[in-house]
Amino acid sequence: MTPILAFDIETVPDIAGLRRLHDLPDGTPDGDVAEMAFHARRISSGTDFLPLHLHRVVAISCALRDGDTFRVWSLGEPEESEAHLVQRFFDGVERYTPQLVSWNGGGFDLPVLHYRALMHGVVARRYWDQGEDDRDFKWNSYLGRYHARHLDLMDVLAMYQPRASAPLDDLARLMGLPGKLGLDGSKVWGAYLDGGLPAIRSYCETDAVNTYLVFLRFQLMRGHFDADQFARESQLVRDTLGHTPGDHWREFLHRWGP
Repeated sequence: MTPILAFDIETVPDIAGLRRLHDLPDGTPDGDVAEMAFHARRISSGTDFLPLHLHRVVAISCALRDGDTFRVWSLGEPEESEAHLVQRFFDGVERYTPQLVSWNGGGFDLPVLHYRALMHGVVARRYWDQGEDDRDFKWNSYLGRYHARHLDLMDVLAMYQPRASAPLDDLARLMGLPGKLGLDGSKVWGAYLDGGLPAIRSYCETDAVNTYLVFLRFQLMRGHFDADQFARESQLVRDTLGHTPGDHWREFLHRWGP
């Protein structure tokens, strides 16, 4: 069985990068730096959402199905550097050569990880292979939009049409899954400023599991699972979360229902 790795990242404005690009004094408060960037972005595009190269990764969460096990966790410790988190992610790809599963990973998560890896000198040889080391990667790499090594569920289900895409939270809840708990992407920066990184990591983990559960339904829909296998895989997730510490998992299971 090829390991399956569903993942999600959470980001905040790259304050240090914004200071450098705009020649701001080191003493400028982080909130002021971010608000300046948001204001400029609103004027230019009508949205606060910053360009991807100005996002700093503060959490990477993984839901891994491998062998007889399923587990979910956030990479590294809260106090560890962004460079360490990003390197850990690509080290996991190096170790497992998993099928990556994401929701909008091709439009957001992976491009952000590319930029941050480049900035930090992260090494990710297996991930970037397009057939130079392994001939199989020539026809099925992590980088090809229509290749299966990275399955962006949002992109595939929308037939690669941005106007047809759906939010993960909406689709998960319509399927009877818990959806997002407590936070959403627009609240991450405020939570981060208030010292809420543990809550951000928990939120990121629940998004990774929501993504994995949508993937299970996708496998059923396209005939890769029969009903019994789908039920077994879903139960494995329930059982694992039931034995995983964390209030967010108790709430997640409560919302999931029987």
